[in-house]
Amino acid sequence: MSLTMIKKPETSNRTIPNTSKNIVFDTDDLNLWYGDTHALKNINLSINEKEVTAIIGPSGCGKSTFIKTLNRMVEMVPSVRTSGDIKYNEKSILEKSFRVEELRTRVGMVFQKPNPFPKSIYENVAYGPKIHGIRNKKVLDEIVEKSLRDAFIWDEVKDRLKENAYGLSGGQQQRLCIARTLAIEPDVLLMDEPTSALDPISTLKVEELVQKLKEDYSIVIVTHNMQQAARISDQTAFFLNGEVVEFDETEKLFSNPSDQRTEDYITGRFG
Repeated sequence: MSLTMIKKPETSNRTIPNTSKNIVFDTDDLNLWYGDTHALKNINLSINEKEVTAIIGPSGCGKSTFIKTLNRMVEMVPSVRTSGDIKYNEKSILEKSFRVEELRTRVGMVFQKPNPFPKSIYENVAYGPKIHGIRNKKVLDEIVEKSLRDAFIWDEVKDRLKENAYGLSGGQQQRLCIARTLAIEPDVLLMDEPTSALDPISTLKVEELVQKLKEDYSIVIVTHNMQQAARISDQTAFFLNGEVVEFDETEKLFSNPSDQRTEDYITGRFG
């Protein structure tokens, strides 16, 4: 499915906090339509390297649509049109010369519901490296162990690597999916409500994992849980009706929001 480009709007509403960090993703007046539905409206966000950026807002506000533009998974939806631009490491990912396969290798995705393959724990993690041509058993063993360790699950599964991944708990399956994503060594992790289907203990483990992973990865996480956003993110963007109402350092946005709609949302007046 190709992505149809239309003329970019002339106006811009920048919503980028001042920062000295390197920028990994930068959107410029990004608009997106599903058919006649205008789902994203003039989105201008910069995602900093090795930080956690949280995307919050009520259901249907465009949060998941936005992060799916960052690895172009949104193209899988029929009748999608966009205007504006998305730059990854200063290169437009919407240019025809930018290979989507390369993008999705560099920008990994973790979904709301754990989705392990119907394979062994080992084969789940080794799958990506094998697709990329790695066949050496010793190298694969090292990648699998490192990825599982980095996902905080090695000690729980190291004696079960040949067992089917479906035998793991929900929280373990989600960390396995994170390990599977890490195995192909991405730069960026996109997480779409990664803890919404998990119990509180598993949620805490994933949050601890996210905090550790930002030492090496840039992370964008969509969450309905405002307490979670406050706990684990460095920057937070509040989306409403397809627009970015406010984007700032997390502590500032939650303690002293500049827009009344942000305050109304985080204090529970709607949403």
